[in-house]
Amino acid sequence: MTVTDTSVTPPSARQKIKTIQELAEISAKARAEGKHVVLAHGAFDLLHLGHVRHLEKARQLGDMLIVTVTADTFINKGPGRPVFPEELRAEMLAALAYVEWAGINHEATAENLLEAVKPSIYVKGSDYLAPKDDPTGKIVAEQAIVEKHGGQIAFTDDITFSSSGLINEHMIARPPRVQNFLTKLRKENRLDGMLQLIDKAHSLKAVFVGETILDEYLYVTPLGKAAKDSIIATQYNNCEIYAGGIVAAANHAASFCAEVQVITVLGGDDDYEGFVRSTLAPNVKLTAIKLNGRPTIRKRRYVDHGSVDQGMLRKVFEVAHIDDNPLSDGEYKELDDAITSATKDTDTLVVCDFGHGMIDGPVLDTINETKNFLAINAQANSANQGFNLITKYTRANYACIDNREAKLAGGEKHSEIEDVLTRKLLPLLKCENFTVTQGNDGCLCWSVKDGMQTVPALEYKPIDTMGAGDAFLAVTSLLLTVGGNAEDVGFIGNIIGGIKIRLIGHCAHVDKGDVKKSLISLLK
Repeated sequence: MTVTDTSVTPPSARQKIKTIQELAEISAKARAEGKHVVLAHGAFDLLHLGHVRHLEKARQLGDMLIVTVTADTFINKGPGRPVFPEELRAEMLAALAYVEWAGINHEATAENLLEAVKPSIYVKGSDYLAPKDDPTGKIVAEQAIVEKHGGQIAFTDDITFSSSGLINEHMIARPPRVQNFLTKLRKENRLDGMLQLIDKAHSLKAVFVGETILDEYLYVTPLGKAAKDSIIATQYNNCEIYAGGIVAAANHAASFCAEVQVITVLGGDDDYEGFVRSTLAPNVKLTAIKLNGRPTIRKRRYVDHGSVDQGMLRKVFEVAHIDDNPLSDGEYKELDDAITSATKDTDTLVVCDFGHGMIDGPVLDTINETKNFLAINAQANSANQGFNLITKYTRANYACIDNREAKLAGGEKHSEIEDVLTRKLLPLLKCENFTVTQGNDGCLCWSVKDGMQTVPALEYKPIDTMGAGDAFLAVTSLLLTVGGNAEDVGFIGNIIGGIKIRLIGHCAHVDKGDVKKSLISLLK
């Protein structure tokens, strides 16, 4: 006997995955029919029973359940995350019987998603019930959007598991020194203290001093050696320009403290001030001294266009548009007056010295004599040819430079960095805190109260390393101002650097919520 199956074949999981626009249309039609649309959104990196119960209860709240996942690009839960790519996470959710539709949200927040779908009910887990417990600080804005469109937010509370805890324990193979370090932090229950340290910095007022640098990325396709000349030919594709240098550093800090003021110089022969101001975070105030007869510093980097798709920018060469001669007496006085005025009512003075002529003469004297918490970085880069050493500063509360810069300043190429630091640099600068960043090797952190601490780097896949050290300095300066210990601050700094190297240029800035989310994910 032949049995014929006359039932309707249900759609495959992949057929239930739609774009945000398609989900918006589906939702609009359902609401027009009087149905209640329920939306759940999250990373869902490791689907577990807690998620299943959460979504089961969500479906019971309405007539249709839509579940969306955060795209891979916007998951900031530490290195190795997400474990599962966005397409697989969406498909796993779509395979659940009580999920009608699924999708992938290609934005940093859920705000665009909520505006598009306009759910009757937006469901979150009970860990978001108190807005203060949301490390991103986004739940308040999300709730406002939901209620604006006549919906409401609901919270489920059932059996809970930590996806991050399960992933950390069973699914991510980290180098032993990294795993041992994280295990130590977990056993010592350091997470709450680090989160509180970050929140403590919010009351600070900070002044950032240094050169503004326009970072241009010209994307080209290499064509090979020219037929008639000994040059490499390239084909131009497109160009992106970012406000870098001290401006980027200040924008990184803006998410962590109340008020930020930038004191910088711009070229008097061009008109980039409007562009620079347009890039500033809302709580960043700019004081820009115009230098007559000079251009705004621009560093034009030619980038292999094909490397973008490969996930690691490959820069072909760089052209610096710069005049690094000393400033005039009048220009130095104008800068000096601005710094003196700004630091009368501030907590922290952060100096990013790129070595292009701005910080010298009376400006350097004023910085060295400041009564504020003083954090400094003196970069030895190709444009200044190494003629910019941290030893030009006679005091600091905090100095932060990389391994090469430290060895240049100490005049010892082959010595161990710990030895250079203790024998040469610490006696010269009389710092309370000194950090040497070491790329893949993490950072070496010294303080008067904590001694020497080695903090391993987390295993992030870099896309663009430019500006990672500036981001590290900007935020760790604030954390040390409010009394953070060397190891905690170094660890948070490594997380910040890890987030920054996943960004192209200065297309975005490190966000406090993302840092807290990474901490929670790593130390659960």
